[in-house]
Amino acid sequence: MKEIVELSDKTITIDRNEFLKVKGSIDTNVYYVESGSLRVLVLDDYEEQIVRFGYKENLIVSLDSFLTGKPSNFYIQAIKKTVVKVVTKEQINMFLEKENNQNLWTEILENLVVQQMEREIDILTNSPKQRYERVLKRSPQLFQEIPNRHIANYLRMSAETLSRLKKS
Repeated sequence: MKEIVELSDKTITIDRNEFLKVKGSIDTNVYYVESGSLRVLVLDDYEEQIVRFGYKENLIVSLDSFLTGKPSNFYIQAIKKTVVKVVTKEQINMFLEKENNQNLWTEILENLVVQQMEREIDILTNSPKQRYERVLKRSPQLFQEIPNRHIANYLRMSAETLSRLKKS
């Protein structure tokens, strides 16, 4: 991942609650979170559904738009003041033209796909306790970086339920 981050020649600071990307826009950049935290969400009939988080040392991308070059249904919003390094698709494509870099990029994309599959399992798991335990085991840092109300939304449970699970 370090090699991808080093391609960046641009850093952006996003204030709390500011959008890095909005629904309907095309975004083919990959972002490396230097500090702060972000959430990737969809808005459905005025209800937010968080599908992913990004915090220090994570890559975050609007994967559908990145891969297709078409508008995305996702929003990316800063939870707190966030600094990201921007890597463009053009920079990545130039990087991939060099020998042996394809393997690294394939590894990064495979990792994103596996994370998305884990997320699908989390959503399909019936028990809130199981969802909580799976995410805690997979991403303990999430609970240090992200406010409980956002984690509860991500886990598809009330903040009260999350609070009870954390105490037990």
